[in-house]
Amino acid sequence: MEVVAVVGPTASGKTELAVDLARELDGEIISADSRQVYRKLEAGTAKPVRDADGKVEGVAYHLLDVADPSEHFDAGSFARLAGDLMTQIRHKGRTPIVAGGTGLYVRALLEGLSAMPPSDPAVRKRLQAQASRHGRGWLHERLLELDPKAAAKIPANNIQRTMRALEVHELTGKPISSYWTEKKKKPGQAVLLIDWPTDRLKERIVLRAETMWPAILRETRSLLAEGYSGAEPGFQSLGYREAVDCARGELESEAGLAELIRTTCAYAKRQRTWFRHQTPGAAVITGGSRQYMLSQALAALETAEGIHPSPSANECLRK
Repeated sequence: MEVVAVVGPTASGKTELAVDLARELDGEIISADSRQVYRKLEAGTAKPVRDADGKVEGVAYHLLDVADPSEHFDAGSFARLAGDLMTQIRHKGRTPIVAGGTGLYVRALLEGLSAMPPSDPAVRKRLQAQASRHGRGWLHERLLELDPKAAAKIPANNIQRTMRALEVHELTGKPISSYWTEKKKKPGQAVLLIDWPTDRLKERIVLRAETMWPAILRETRSLLAEGYSGAEPGFQSLGYREAVDCARGELESEAGLAELIRTTCAYAKRQRTWFRHQTPGAAVITGGSRQYMLSQALAALETAEGIHPSPSANECLRK
């Protein structure tokens, strides 16, 4: 098996399942989370706790903290780094396990992306200035005029993807949607999609948001004191926009938490829709305890070519 991908909406338990699988399959994990790539953003990105060696529960966990909050990091950047890591992991005789909820990152790695121009700092700076002057909605309206197909796929509040689409159009004269091609999953890849009942997933989201929120506020105030403006790419992460507004006295803390819960639930809904449509061959893992999800995952992988669960895994399957 070339690679196993563990995907699903936020708060679904992807990290835990990936860690458990890595233990059973002698694997290493590659994070496919567009927020966890940013250094200094800890409280609101649900990064797993690492030991002094950078491991999570004894498992190697890659592509955390590889960019500054001020840096632009996209699917192409991820695919290049993750592709090299996959090769290194396989050369060690281990199984690469990709875990994350950023669907475009997972697709870029497993299926590849059509060649698009790299980001242009001058164009990006101009688009950011326009967003500040006219508002996020104005940029999305421009995209709707230039590339209706892309505008239909990119949420109006996703400023980074909107700017990237406009940037590609300006640099190439072609809509970004023209680069999107339907590709089939390559042999040797297994995708595991974690799915929870809507009400249960919302309960998990609310609990996590309530736990995270005080730390997000403290972290955001500290970063603003360091000199960050709060408009950098990293601050587009869920919770940080609200925290910036709270830090500036433009939003009450309770209202900020309520907005974090609302936007996270909306994001999870989009993730579920995306994965259901973009990973038709995925094995669905019903959300539950770690042991329950691991048992399902191993059962799904047992017949996959090249997967040989450990003796403990086989015992788990019989339970």
